[in-house]
Amino acid sequence: MDPGNQTTFSEFVLTGFSQSLPKRTVLFLLFLICYALTIFGNGFLIFTVAVSPRIHTPMYFFLSNLSFLDLCYSSNSLPKMLFDVFSKKRRISVIGCLTQMYIGLFLGGTECILLAVMAYDRYVAICLPLRYTTIMSWRVCWSITVIMWSGIFIISTAPTMARPLVFCSKNQMDHFACEILTLLELACGDISFYKMAIVIISFFTLLSPLIFIVISYICIIVAVLNISSEGGRSKAFSTSASHLTVVIMFYGTSLTMYMGHTKHFSSSFKYISLMYGVVTPVLNPMIYSLRNNEVKQAFQNIFVNYLKKQNV
Repeated sequence: MDPGNQTTFSEFVLTGFSQSLPKRTVLFLLFLICYALTIFGNGFLIFTVAVSPRIHTPMYFFLSNLSFLDLCYSSNSLPKMLFDVFSKKRRISVIGCLTQMYIGLFLGGTECILLAVMAYDRYVAICLPLRYTTIMSWRVCWSITVIMWSGIFIISTAPTMARPLVFCSKNQMDHFACEILTLLELACGDISFYKMAIVIISFFTLLSPLIFIVISYICIIVAVLNISSEGGRSKAFSTSASHLTVVIMFYGTSLTMYMGHTKHFSSSFKYISLMYGVVTPVLNPMIYSLRNNEVKQAFQNIFVNYLKKQNV
């Protein structure tokens, strides 16, 4: 597009959801409850792991990383969503929108890799138990974490930093947040570079980790079926089932959004975004807490010790 035909503006308009007052009230209450549960649930999980020496293991170290990611992911968009529910303008600055997009890409990509790392941790614990402490040493865990966070930051920001998006006269988005696909709908000129970049990045941050997770769980299932003790099989399946449930929820919606739907953004995708942006961060700590006896036992110990101190 000729630069002379471009219009400069400083804000985007988010259409959000329903405009009727009763529906907006219901949405506000639902989003508020989801955000409160996200803060409480993930904060509770991080606190429980931090103060419970018995569960200072790589599995719970990565679980704390996942809870922290969920806290940040929800906080990236939910407070703005709550404010916009009763707002007539629903505006966000261009800088604010791009910042929200970068943070979302960074956190989403990191969660994909983290879920693959957690699957590998379960594979080593179940299939190579005698070598677990050597393979998953604290030095290895910290190295993985640093590489994961820094690597995804570079991958998620490099394409648009190398070739910044240019926007035309349209500034209205049919979404509740600044997703890369919605911004591409408003971008000027040839956007094939960005679409190709999304496909390539999605392969490395979505598809490749998912393939790795599937292979890990095939090995885990084979190993578990060979365990003679019924109690051992039950424990192994229990620790893996929570992680697998989270993987299915997160990857199912993410793949729907970013693999094969870069030609045109559908308005229905904003409802898909709610699943991995709002619902999954709420459910993750519940899934891990309710299905994990070690977390429940750790919380009970914290609660009992608190009551003892109060009675002293």
